[in-house]
Amino acid sequence: MNYLYPMDRITRIQAFLEQNPKDSFLRHALALEYIKLGQLNDAKTLFLAVLSDNPDYIGSYYHLARLLETLEERDAAIQWYEKGMETAKKAGDTHALNELRAAYEDLIF
Repeated sequence: MNYLYPMDRITRIQAFLEQNPKDSFLRHALALEYIKLGQLNDAKTLFLAVLSDNPDYIGSYYHLARLLETLEERDAAIQWYEKGMETAKKAGDTHALNELRAAYEDLIF
């Protein structure tokens, strides 16, 4: 099998991003790779950029909020969970809404 190591995946994603720098899927994927490497602030910056440019990109709300929990930024995490739940509700995405709500409730209770 041909597995890519994290740096190989990052290099490939970055190459695709050079062609389409605002691609939310690619920036989200790159942020997840950064998390795996412990580059949490780089991941945070990317998630914030995704949600700034594309507030309907629901998956980034969950991952950003979880990351903020890891960074011990509880109040910010709560705010992003709330924004994500509102966005998921508007989009009719009950699966994402339930995931966001469960993580949110785990944090606040």
